[in-house]
Amino acid sequence: MLPKRSRLHTAHEFRAVTRQGRRAGSATLVAHLLVDPDGGPRRAGFVVSRAVGNSVVRNRVRRRLRHLVREHLSVLPDSGMLVVRALPASAAATSVQLEADLLKAIGRVTS
Repeated sequence: MLPKRSRLHTAHEFRAVTRQGRRAGSATLVAHLLVDPDGGPRRAGFVVSRAVGNSVVRNRVRRRLRHLVREHLSVLPDSGMLVVRALPASAAATSVQLEADLLKAIGRVTS
């Protein structure tokens, strides 16, 4: 679980990151990154739509992604806001594949 201060909370934050941030995709997910000009801690949020699967599958994917992002949150720039959008292929992906795709996407948006 991500600590409360490390989570995106409002729709305004999600919208700002997805519209103004840098984007990089992979087979299982899309990562959006925006560095907050006002500063603040590194934060992350997740978007898992119904296209991924039913509620059980969506929640499982969200938990797996949250666990992976928690481990790699320090890779983000200071005051970076990350939104990870799961694609339907993420439901059948292994944790190793999800982690590889996440790191690849984060590497692209931070460079």
